[in-house]
Order: sequence, then structure tokens, then C-alpha cells
Amino acid sequence: MTSSRRRVTQQDIARMTGVSQATVSLVLNGRHDADVRIAPGTRERVLQAIRSTGYVADPIARRLAARHNRILGVFTYEPVFPAGLGDFYHPFLVGIEECAERVGCDLLLLTSAPVVDGRRRIFHPDNRLRLADGCILLGRSLDPAELARLVAEAQPFVSVGRRDDAGGPVPYVGADYPAATAAQVRAAVALGHRRLVYVGQGAGPESHADRLRGFAAAAAAAGVDGRHLPIAGSGAAEVLDAIRADRRTCVFVEEFADGVAIAEVAAARGLRVPEDLSLVALGDPTRPAATDIDVTGYRIPRREMGWQAVEVLAGMLAGEDGPTQRILACEPVAGTTLAAVAGA
Repeated sequence: MTSSRRRVTQQDIARMTGVSQATVSLVLNGRHDADVRIAPGTRERVLQAIRSTGYVADPIARRLAARHNRILGVFTYEPVFPAGLGDFYHPFLVGIEECAERVGCDLLLLTSAPVVDGRRRIFHPDNRLRLADGCILLGRSLDPAELARLVAEAQPFVSVGRRDDAGGPVPYVGADYPAATAAQVRAAVALGHRRLVYVGQGAGPESHADRLRGFAAAAAAAGVDGRHLPIAGSGAAEVLDAIRADRRTCVFVEEFADGVAIAEVAAARGLRVPEDLSLVALGDPTRPAATDIDVTGYRIPRREMGWQAVEVLAGMLAGEDGPTQRILACEPVAGTTLAAVAGA
């Protein structure tokens, strides 16, 4: 995402010279009209800082400045703004902020949307989408009808997370859940596991469906028995009962916290993880799950997804011809909860 030597930004120049980022932008764009008055000394101080740092304007940012007001909206379908650094959505927001700074844009948090049937709605009589040049959509589940309207009205937007077509292709930056999940299945098979179970919804949000698709395809390709165990309304004890009754040896959990709960119940019953039951988590915790267990699985490239979502949106606004759908690889986590089947 960035090199070891961070690119100098307009904010850096502003901090060095004690002026606003807007002033730096005006100097860079050579504005001298009557409506914009910058003292000669201030202008020279900014120019000197630009020369001394070797600042080079981002070409996308320059094209954005020429045609737009450089405000990007961020809309969330569910509460995502973090109370602490451990929050699941925090890395996404960090990436969004960092890339917005790089391309010289401000962020507008669209927080006035009404809640209808427990969900925020983009479109309402007082929506402020038009205040921004384009919008980043963030949340586990996005409303298909609203996505279809955004596509139909050609509103510039990018979803953080892969989305199914909605009357046309939806611009997005997503994680490669099928490939990451399939890799974990292959690792389990290589250790002798032949009776696997996927614990979770496996439907609804595209991220859940993608995980289950990767699990099922990899299990079928390896010729092993891969079962899906939905857990809506079930407690960890009930889930563990079903896993043991069906003689499953390796559990793939859609939600990290569910894996932790299953491991705790197993320990209370005298079962050892991974000796008696292997455990793989398919992503980062989306809800609090305090544990000392080093769970095997993978990490979602959350910060990079946020960064690239802004990058794609900025390219769209600047008239770039690049792809508007990107899928990023997840990072494997070796952990200690996947081991060979006894006697395999």
C-alpha cells in the first residue's frame, strides 16, 4: 500500500508551513484570481516547503481538484464507528482516511439517514448524497434495492466488500474469502481430516456465502465429507453436541467468536483443542471474543480494502478507465488450533 518512505502529502506541507491544506492546494493550482488572496510571503513559504520536500502532486488528486469539490461521503448501514482500536471496522476506516488524505479529499460522514426496520437507509427526503462527489459504502449487508438505485442513477460509489450485481455491476473492493477458506480446507485435509464441518450462516451477506462456497468446493475437490451446520439460535453447547454426534474432527467457524465459545465449552467437557477437535476461524472477530487461544485461520485485509475503495472511487471521479471491482487476498494465520487427526 505504501513504501517504506511515506509519500509527502498536502497535509504535511500544511503542517510544515502553518497554513491550511486548502491554502496549499490553491498555491499548487496557481490560483491568483481576486476571490483568492494569499499573501506573497505565505505563497513563497509554501513553495519553498514543496521544493525542499520534493512533493509531487498525486495525478488523480489533481484531476479531482479540477472537476470536483473533493468531498467523499462515507455511509454505513450499521453502527461501525469504533469505540476502541480493537473494533472490527477500525482498520477499514483507517484505510479510507489515509487514502482520502493522499488524494487530497475530505470525508463526509453521512449519519443523518433514518433507521427503517432496524436498518439505515441512504435514500430519504433529506438525504445528502449530493453534497459529496461520491460515496464509500461500509457494512456487512447492503440493501439490494438501494444498490440497484445507485447503479441505475449512475451515482459514483464503491462498496467495501464484494457485492452481487444489482441491475448492473456494483463497484467494490472485497476479500477473497473463497480462496482463503479453500486453502484452510486443503491444510486440514493434508493433516488427515476427512469429516469437516462449516459452522455459520453460509448465506445472507456475500461474505458469508463466499466462505461457504469456498469450503464446499474445496471439500468436494478433495473428496472429503464437508457438512454445513447453520447455528441460528443455537448455543455453543448445542453446536458442540451436533459436531461430536456427527464425528466431525475439524470445525470451520464463520464467526471467530463462535469458535472461541465452542472451544470454551469443549475445554469444560475435558476435550482438547486441537488434539480432540481442530478449529479454524474464517476471518477476524466481528464481535468481542476475549481468548488466549491462538486460533488458526486467516485475516481479512481490512485496512487495504478501505484504502483501495477510496482509490477506486477517486479513479472513477477522475475519469480513469481502470477496473471498478477488486478482490484482495487474505493473510493466513498459522495458529495452534489445527493439528493432525490422531492415528492419521
